[in-house]
Order: sequence, then C-alpha cells, then structure tokens
Amino acid sequence: MQYERGLYPELEPYDSGMLDVGDGHVLYWERCGTPGAKPVVFLHGGPGAGCSPGQRRQFDPELYDIMLFDQRGCGRSTPFACLDNNTTWDIVDDIEKLRAMCGHERWMVFGGSWGSSLALSYAQTHPERVTELVLRGIFLSRQTELDWLMKYGASELYPEAWEALVEFVPEGERGDLTEAYHRLLNTGDETTQRKAAELWNRWESNTVTLLPDEAMIEETAMGENSLAIARIENHYFRHKCWLEEGQLLANAHRLKGIPGVIVQGRHDCCTPPAAAYDLKKAWPEVELQIVPDAGHLYTEPGLTDGLVRATDRFAGKSG
Repeated sequence: MQYERGLYPELEPYDSGMLDVGDGHVLYWERCGTPGAKPVVFLHGGPGAGCSPGQRRQFDPELYDIMLFDQRGCGRSTPFACLDNNTTWDIVDDIEKLRAMCGHERWMVFGGSWGSSLALSYAQTHPERVTELVLRGIFLSRQTELDWLMKYGASELYPEAWEALVEFVPEGERGDLTEAYHRLLNTGDETTQRKAAELWNRWESNTVTLLPDEAMIEETAMGENSLAIARIENHYFRHKCWLEEGQLLANAHRLKGIPGVIVQGRHDCCTPPAAAYDLKKAWPEVELQIVPDAGHLYTEPGLTDGLVRATDRFAGKSG
C-alpha cells in the first residue's frame, strides 16, 4: 500500500492564553489555522502528555480553526503534574468551557490513544456539541486493556523493557505494578520519583511504534514533561479513567448520527485493535480503517495518511 498524504506544514498559533477552570487548575490553550473556519478541538494522549506543535499539522490550516490545549497538570497548564481534581469528567467539563470561550455551538472532536477515550466520553456526554469524531488508537479503559499493558501481553513482545520496569519494584509489590509505581511516583524522594517516571515512560514508549524510535523514547523518558506523563497516566490507570467497565461501549448508542472515522494500526502494541473492532460493532456508523503496517503513533505514515484524509473529508476538501 502506498501512502501519499503527509502532515500539513508547520504553523504557529494565532491566539493563545490561560483559562482558569476552577479547582486550582489553569489550562494552557492555543488556536491555530483560520479564525471562523471549521472548528475542531484536539485532545492529546497520555494521559499527561500535553500537546505539541506537530499535532497542529493534522488539519488544513485554511479550512480549520484548531483548538489545542494541555489537559490538567500537563505541559504548560498549572499546577504541573497535579493529581488533585484531575479526572476524566473534570476534563470533559473543561472541554465545554473551552468551547464556550471560543463561541462555538458545535465542533469536530479529534483524539488518539487516551485522547480517543476522552473524545468518546465527551461526545457521549454532549452529543449535541459534536459534528464529527476522528479517532486513533482506540482505548476504552477496560480491564483487559489495562492488563495488556501493565500485567501480561505487551510484556511478551518487549521482555527487556518489561524486565526493567519490574525490577525497580520491590519483589513483594510486583503483583500490582500500577499500585507500586503510584507509590514510587509520589514518594517524597525526587531521585526515586524521576527514576520511576523514566522507567514507566520508557516501558510504554517501546510499545507505540512499529519500528524502534530511540529519539522519541529518550525524549519521553527523560524530557521535561516525563514526571507529569508518568504520574498522571498512573493516576488514571489506578482509577480505570473513572469509567465503569465497558461504559464507552454501552453508551455508544449516544453517538448515533455523529459521523466518525477510526484509524487504527494493525500492529498497535499499546492499544491493540480489538478495542477499535469492538467499538465499530457497538457503533456501526463509524468507519474503521485498519492500517496493515502501522503501530500506535500518529506520525507513522499509514496513520498520518488516514487521519489527514479524514480531516480533509470532513472539511469538504476533495481529492
């Protein structure tokens, strides 16, 4: 299969700022593209990763008015790496506050990985506010998906990275790595926190590309946002993202009438395709694209192609 469609050129925000959403949290937001064009909100992954300049490039800037923001505790939002009042439903409320701030009645919602969980949670809560959904790397926060990443499954594919993750934990705590890392990431010892964050992030980063990307792994494991990524993601995993088992599938009927596209890598070892397939069965209207030679990250060519073609189509662009 040949992939021809790449990301759009680099662009800078035309506006940005900080929004006080209450509970002690202030969110960084930015708007890119063309004021008054088709509105879209981009929901980043993690949880905890923050947004990046490359994520702006999945939308034609002449056709979209693009909102990106750093979720609670992430990136440039404050307080950094804070877990207090930081839940899925807090962020769903934040998205509504951002929509109201922009003056949009409705907008497209775009999210990958954890961003897909958040997009589905928002759309099922406020379906009247959503024009379309574009999703990648579906994560439904079911126990099987959490266990795949943190108990058994991905561990069989990346045994060396798994061993490093496990060996940092005292032997008596290895039965529940999520709980063990919660303690390590929130201890008062900064050296322990930083090492735990590095290992947590290095483990997951190994699972997100079809082929190794050492530069990405190092940046995620050791970069300035590494502690927020690890602490917040662990916090969400401990609480199953504040979703009941199977909730996003059970409530998929609320998406009826909302056009949607799922772009899913066949070899996604972070969020395996079974979740996307189950969502397609619960939401028959959605278009499911399985990319045969892709993993998890949006920068992989087949995923980039599918996502950009979806945003072009929903903006009415032909070709």
